[in-house]
Amino acid sequence: MINNQFITEKFGFLGSEFIRELEKCSVITDIKSKTEIVSPGQRIHYVPILIKGSVKVFTLNEGRELLYYYMKPGESCIMTFASIFKNCISSVYAYAEESSKALLIPVSSLLKLMNSFPGMNNFFYNEYDGRFTALMNMVNDAVFHKLDTRVLNYISQRAVVTGYNPVKITHKDIASALGTSREVISRVLKKLVNEGKIIQHKTAIEIIAEE
Repeated sequence: MINNQFITEKFGFLGSEFIRELEKCSVITDIKSKTEIVSPGQRIHYVPILIKGSVKVFTLNEGRELLYYYMKPGESCIMTFASIFKNCISSVYAYAEESSKALLIPVSSLLKLMNSFPGMNNFFYNEYDGRFTALMNMVNDAVFHKLDTRVLNYISQRAVVTGYNPVKITHKDIASALGTSREVISRVLKKLVNEGKIIQHKTAIEIIAEE
């Protein structure tokens, strides 16, 4: 049993009885930076809700990474949630990009809570809506925007997710997320530096705010 302010703040709208039940069944765990949390084919036992940190959710196709989304504090992994309705087998990778903390709800307990407290469905409906919007933005970026715009948008997104600017990120990380090569990304970043849109530090990239 846990007693955590995060649960009260996140789910207080469902009432004190729900809070008590959630505290009984859930656990809070620390996740080390650069840790793989789940991979395709792995059985899902818990649905996570991130308390702090940043988690990347993606898949691989012939060694190339396809980014789905980043989890920010207060968000859940919708792909993990969806898996509980189809044999609880993961179809994605989840990877902690920095030291993180998560609330873990056992699958069996989550299903019971959703039956007993239908209002909890609103939380996951909102998560689905946010993820769908993010995916549509990603598709629009890929189809309608040039690579330099996509790179700038990606770094800006990382700044929002992590809460840091400069963002600690490598050329290889950006290349993997956008499906291109490190050499191409290096040329694009140099162009963005010359245009005064970013500053490259030794281990990070800083977005320059528009005046």
